[in-house]
Amino acid sequence: MSNLSLSFAIGDYDRNRPLIDGAVQIDGTDPVFMKLSPEEIFFRAFRNKEFDVCELSFSSYTVGVSQGNSEYIAIPAFLSRAFRHSSIYIRNDKGINSPADLKGKRIGLAEYQLTANVWARALLEDEYGVKPSDCTWVRGGMEVADRPEKVKLNLPEDVHMEPAPAGKTLSQLLADGEIDAYMGPRTLSCFDNNHPNVVRLFEDSRSAAQAYYEKTSVFPIMHVVGVRRSLAEQHPWLPMALLKAFEKSKELALGALADTSATKITLPFVEEQLEAAKKLMSDDFWSYGYKKNTKVLETFLDHHHRQGLSARKVKPEELFWPATLESYAI
Repeated sequence: MSNLSLSFAIGDYDRNRPLIDGAVQIDGTDPVFMKLSPEEIFFRAFRNKEFDVCELSFSSYTVGVSQGNSEYIAIPAFLSRAFRHSSIYIRNDKGINSPADLKGKRIGLAEYQLTANVWARALLEDEYGVKPSDCTWVRGGMEVADRPEKVKLNLPEDVHMEPAPAGKTLSQLLADGEIDAYMGPRTLSCFDNNHPNVVRLFEDSRSAAQAYYEKTSVFPIMHVVGVRRSLAEQHPWLPMALLKAFEKSKELALGALADTSATKITLPFVEEQLEAAKKLMSDDFWSYGYKKNTKVLETFLDHHHRQGLSARKVKPEELFWPATLESYAI
């Protein structure tokens, strides 16, 4: 019996590399890997369902699950996680001296439903009392004008969204002061080019994120792994085989990161940062698996629904292939 041939689209991260280079095998499969950017993967997956297994935007996937029309089913391998305190940028000449000052302001974003933006709005509401309805949202392309929203949304009536002016990017609008702030997972060129009036809302975003984690124990999930639902139904062993392989790949990456003989990433102070992460968040600071992440999942799904993105409030267990909700123990 031949192995199952599968197309994969995932990011080229250290935690995926043992899979991509073949150091970790996926039981019963012959994978063909494509190393693509998240934007390309998500666009092709949600528009055309091009891949058998792929990285998925947590938010876009949840939209589909809530509507009952997702052609992918997830496994609890969380390839991307990030605190989003560093994802909010402001004009420092618009009277924004604290997060609460974002009330009444015009905030640019590439897509309202981006996972990073869901988490950033959750942060603003839970910690600083700024609700989505308190701001005006201006949607457009970050560096290319007139970017389309890849997932159709039906936002609450009290959320005010308007398109960016035709032909103008969010970077231009922020640089020119036509919007007061920007929210998103990538920096804008006006910030990268050191525009004197464009700064992060949280000047010390790392300390703010650490304090947030100490208070909430939430390390936000950005991306999940999805497998074509028809394949999972035809081969019910496949989702667990995938989860097992992604877990092993991450384990090898973390082992390499901890090898102090020669740092595996081009960054100083790796040992110190690794020790700090473990002290704050435990040795399993980048956990996969359903049971270890129920609070994070519940927090996200609550805000996703309250922000008007899910047609109904999704339960955490609905997101994943049933067999991956638990694992064997010896």
